[in-house]
Amino acid sequence: MNTLLKSVTIVNGSTKNLHLKKRDILIKNGIIEAIETSITPTGKTNVIDIKNLHVSIGWFDSGVSFGEPGYEEKETIENGLLTAAKSGFTDVILNTCSFPTPDSSSDIVFLKNAAKDQLTSLYPLGNLTMKGDGVALAELFDMKNAGALGFYDYKHPVSNANLLKIALQYAQNFEGLVFSFPMDKSISGKGIVNEGITSTKLGLKGIPALAEELQIARDLFILEYTGGKLFIPTISTANSVKLIAEAKKKGLDVYCSVAAHNLSITDDELHDFDTEFKVMPPLRTSSDLKALIKGVKNGTIDLVTSDHTPLNIELKHVEFDNADYGSIGLESIFGMMNELLGMEETITLLTKGRSIFGMDTPKLEVGEIANLTLFTTDEAYEFSEKHIYSSSKNSIALGKKMKGKVIGTIANNQLVVNQ
Repeated sequence: MNTLLKSVTIVNGSTKNLHLKKRDILIKNGIIEAIETSITPTGKTNVIDIKNLHVSIGWFDSGVSFGEPGYEEKETIENGLLTAAKSGFTDVILNTCSFPTPDSSSDIVFLKNAAKDQLTSLYPLGNLTMKGDGVALAELFDMKNAGALGFYDYKHPVSNANLLKIALQYAQNFEGLVFSFPMDKSISGKGIVNEGITSTKLGLKGIPALAEELQIARDLFILEYTGGKLFIPTISTANSVKLIAEAKKKGLDVYCSVAAHNLSITDDELHDFDTEFKVMPPLRTSSDLKALIKGVKNGTIDLVTSDHTPLNIELKHVEFDNADYGSIGLESIFGMMNELLGMEETITLLTKGRSIFGMDTPKLEVGEIANLTLFTTDEAYEFSEKHIYSSSKNSIALGKKMKGKVIGTIANNQLVVNQ
């Protein structure tokens, strides 16, 4: 595949002399052949010449969910990876929310084989505990050797403090990354939304911020005792940011992420009991959003994730109390973040973080493998179902204002273009 990108603005912090410069980029057989002021195509070359076209290294998402195996009606791996490619992502980390959940090396091998030959590369996580039930550690070392990048009982907290202690101690032997979902179930109880003024008005059972913060405080105390490497996914409160900032100042090896919708949408949206806004962790208050955005900008929060969670219609079109948690997010994360944070900061956030998981970061340089995302930056629009590529349509972003669109991706010697 030979592709020529014409007059494309390069957004690439690693090569300062090309940052925000317009260049032609020639790609031959999956390798960046040339970056010049002007390149004339020769032979059979696919020329992409679009107004306001920008390019960066391929985007990375640290937390997506598909359905396969077990819940293919939500999303297959094949269509999930195609959705990721159309949404700008060349590398994604897969959460442990299939059936059966991956708790052995053979499960990891299955997932990697199911994702072979796709443009977007899939990197699976393995369960921290057998069947994700929080009782006994899964086959962590074997899964690591099979290709698991970390260990996570998806959206289930590690309730047993001693189990987390043992996991952190054991995983240090092979540089394993342990995940701990921040939610103390004894505090959250039967809550389903953020505890506050909105939950009181609507008569919905609330989840206090304390439930998240208490779990994080406990986990950080254990990490300080054991050492090791801890990842806290999808934080949502102001005090969570503060706790993690203090831990990083101590030198603890802790990382965290935030879901894009927790950066931009508050629990005020719950007034119509729309189940698309039922997510976990729950939408919080405007003061939490301000603290989360500040944490993203100052580096306390390492990653922003789509937290892509496809759900078939019967899991969402029910009473609010009975609806499942989750929203798809791959298709909307760029437009949402670009509207909120601006282009340069958005691209920085979407391209950082691979090193946390021991992955190589692509380079936008001559002679390097082409791992690129193509996008525009200025087009304003309202996100609607026509922008969704997923099999499931449960999107928290429907009706939201967006800015900028993904044009396509190039990786693994393949090209996907949306228009």
